[in-house]
Amino acid sequence: MTLFALLGAKALWLMYLWLLSAITASYLSERKGYGEKLGLAFGMLLSLVGTIIWLVWPAKPESKWRRIGPWGRGKDIDEKIAAVEAATHHE
Repeated sequence: MTLFALLGAKALWLMYLWLLSAITASYLSERKGYGEKLGLAFGMLLSLVGTIIWLVWPAKPESKWRRIGPWGRGKDIDEKIAAVEAATHHE
């Protein structure tokens, strides 16, 4: 019985690792401009390797990763970008 309990605890931790890697890969891919679904597929199919792939995958030029960075909402930056664009477009 103890063997089954140990296997169950190990399986639970592996499932947590799998879910966390899927969430992280999804976040990274969306932040880099490729959409959440692609990162979710990488994270679910490749687990931790999928997250590592998204860490080294290049970001698109107009992605949140390039404009804001890897973390943060960028509320202030979006307002600043809009103000600069409004000031530079004279019509």
